[in-house]
Amino acid sequence: MPITFQEFEADALARGFDEVLERKWTPNQVVGEHRHPFAADALVVDGEMWLTEAGGTSHLLAGDTFKLQPDVPHSERYGPTGAIYWVARRDGKSN
Repeated sequence: MPITFQEFEADALARGFDEVLERKWTPNQVVGEHRHPFAADALVVDGEMWLTEAGGTSHLLAGDTFKLQPDVPHSERYGPTGAIYWVARRDGKSN
């Protein structure tokens, strides 16, 4: 059974994450290589995306999850309908 954003948020905050956001990406959007100062734990809820990091590229669909540690170089590409994911973030200094 799918979870709600509120359930995802409550679980993430209980696990020590600092904030939880819904991110919406436009069709065919490409985000070049970048880094974040926070850890991320995300759930794709609509659309599709490709996440590329040192270990290769993952094709992610609704229901798939991904995690990134702070300062990991990565890039993102979104499918023809864009994508939506919920992401929990934790400041890299508190890991």
